[in-house]
Amino acid sequence: MGHSRGEGTPSELMDGLLARAQNGFEIGEAVLAQARSALMHQSELRSCRQCNERCGQLGYSTFRHVFLLPDGSSLLLWELEHNTGEGGRPLYELYADEDALTLAERRVHERLGGARWEELGGLPLWLPDQLLHTAEPVETSRAYVADNSADHARRVLRRAENPDRPGEETERLLATAFAHDIALAPKPRRRPGGPDATWCRFYEHAFLLVGGDEIVLWELEHNLTRDGRLVCEVYPDEVSAELAADRHARARGVDL
Repeated sequence: MGHSRGEGTPSELMDGLLARAQNGFEIGEAVLAQARSALMHQSELRSCRQCNERCGQLGYSTFRHVFLLPDGSSLLLWELEHNTGEGGRPLYELYADEDALTLAERRVHERLGGARWEELGGLPLWLPDQLLHTAEPVETSRAYVADNSADHARRVLRRAENPDRPGEETERLLATAFAHDIALAPKPRRRPGGPDATWCRFYEHAFLLVGGDEIVLWELEHNLTRDGRLVCEVYPDEVSAELAADRHARARGVDL
């Protein structure tokens, strides 16, 4: 199973997802428009399970596609790939709702056989630990865009809910930003499955200032809140963002 993902523009990726999805018609026009307007995208393996049967190895994988939108928020789509087609032919399903994805994963799992679905609740859905710990950091080059960069900086800081976010001095400096670059940080995270699944993602916002200086802000997007609400926090460096994520995870009793 598996094929090339994450190549081309966000619009091209969206077209490819729809072309191979059996249920592409279920994705609403508003979601399609958002995905096609995205500035960039990233695709990553969320889970993979195999069931060894007499007829051969059957399995299914779930991929998460993240689209970074012009307002700085993100759109998530999940693709379920399974080889339950005739002759082991791979089939694809696309979901904008994670609850609907969970139902589809359960349906496919029960069709393939293997362990009872309820017995999988305590197993990690993300990549094995050894892959997470041995993965080399991905070096990304800046691709600055001059597009209302000072306003983008204001919006990033305005949506930050952490009290220790960068203060007035940083805001003053960012008012002179004339170009910026946004990158999804390559930090895969584990999370428990089910309705209490946690979400954690890092964004790197780099700004060029008049005079040639650069300011980089790290945005932490997560639902490690008491009510599971999705929030954004902004920190002046990567270490601070990582420590904040770990602090929230410990408070929730979650292993990231």
